[in-house]
Amino acid sequence: MVRIDPNGLRAPYLQLADALRARIEAGEIPPGRKVPSQTELEEESGLSRNTVKKALDVLKNEGLLITAPGRGLFVTERDDTQQA
Repeated sequence: MVRIDPNGLRAPYLQLADALRARIEAGEIPPGRKVPSQTELEEESGLSRNTVKKALDVLKNEGLLITAPGRGLFVTERDDTQQA
C-alpha cells in the first residue's frame, strides 16, 4: 500500500513517484518486469488518474520506465557500468 500525505509539502504525484522509485531500487519491481497499472495504482494510492499519470511520466522521463505498446509500463534494464 502506498501512503500519500495529501497535506504534505511534496506534491502527491511526486510522493507516488518516490514510492515507486524506491520499490524499483529495492528490487521489489526488478528490471524487465511490469509495474502496476494506472488503475491498480489509483486504487492503491487513492489518487486520481491524472495524478498517477504524472507520477509515471516522471519515472519515464528519468529513464526508469519504458512503455511497451499494448502491454503496459516496464522497468527498464539498467547497465550498472554506466553512470547517469
